Amino acid sequence: MHIVLQLIPKKYLIGGTLILLGLSGLLIMSTIVAITGEFEKDSQQSEVAEIEGGGIGVGTANVSPEVMKYQPLLEKYAQKHGLDASYVPIMMALMMQESGGRGNDPMQSSESYCNGTVGCIKNPELSIDKGVLHFKSVLEKANYDLKLCLQSYNFGPGFINYVMKNGGKYTPELAISFSQLQYQEVKHTGKYHCVRPEMIPYGACYGDAKYVDAVLKYYTGTITADGKPAAPASGGSGGKSGVKVIDAGKTLIGKTRYVFGGGRSQSDINAGRFDCSSFVRWAFEQVGMNVGPMSGVTTDTLKTQGQAINPKDMKPGDVVFFDTYKIDGHVGIYVGNNQFLGCQGKTGVAIASMAKGTYFGERFNGRVKRF
Repeated sequence: MHIVLQLIPKKYLIGGTLILLGLSGLLIMSTIVAITGEFEKDSQQSEVAEIEGGGIGVGTANVSPEVMKYQPLLEKYAQKHGLDASYVPIMMALMMQESGGRGNDPMQSSESYCNGTVGCIKNPELSIDKGVLHFKSVLEKANYDLKLCLQSYNFGPGFINYVMKNGGKYTPELAISFSQLQYQEVKHTGKYHCVRPEMIPYGACYGDAKYVDAVLKYYTGTITADGKPAAPASGGSGGKSGVKVIDAGKTLIGKTRYVFGGGRSQSDINAGRFDCSSFVRWAFEQVGMNVGPMSGVTTDTLKTQGQAINPKDMKPGDVVFFDTYKIDGHVGIYVGNNQFLGCQGKTGVAIASMAKGTYFGERFNGRVKRF
């Protein structure tokens, strides 16, 4: 080997050595960049990590983990069938009453899908698909009287016709009288019995005359007089109200730090510990708007509230969502000029860019809600 090296001119040896050194340097630098890039990626994802939560429209669905896991499918089929996402928490509560999220037909959709045949659905996703479609159909027939819709989901659409002939609006008394009438017609079959002992004296043993109350015990929130989800108050969070929300949120700039799951107790808030969704909840609370319970607010609960806004029409105070470690993994308050106010991992509460080419700009998913 030594003899071979002697035969090679020194200039080639020096040049070859420099080339090898240069290639080695490039290899080391690319390795460092790759490692750093992965670290930055993980850091960005961890700073917007959120706790999984329940659905919320103008209230919260208080349901089991078995029901909670079906929230994405309920949202998927609500979108497919053109049903406003604000009804998702009500359907979660309905599923809780029907099945607790267990079995192959968690929304008990077989009868509506198979013309009265029980147990024909063997797939949970098909159950949700057909259950959401049936819910929407009943809701429309009930003229968006949500309580009438719920009771008709149990009784069948014949209850809607009965109500329309008797005042046109759901009442508990009409539910009992309808159950009584229907039971008289079918009790000879022996297939029906009172699911509630308190209904036995009334002979109201067809279906569940207390179904509305049974569903709504899994739902905390407000239902408007006409049964529709509450509309944003006085123009919602955009405009003047939005400016107030932003001003309230800005008071925390430089005074907080991001803590995964933080902001869900008063001691956390006093200590300035927030995550993205708890900060948004806090900011709206400062201007008198309740967008969810302190202990339970998440990006998933926020995204089904309020009015959907086209991104082209968003105003300061609108709530914007980003796909980070998951769909809608991060949330903030739009302040204008492609910027939003949020609680981020490295900065705590701060104004960040969502312009094209930036981290959040590339992850803005177009979901904008006005509370």
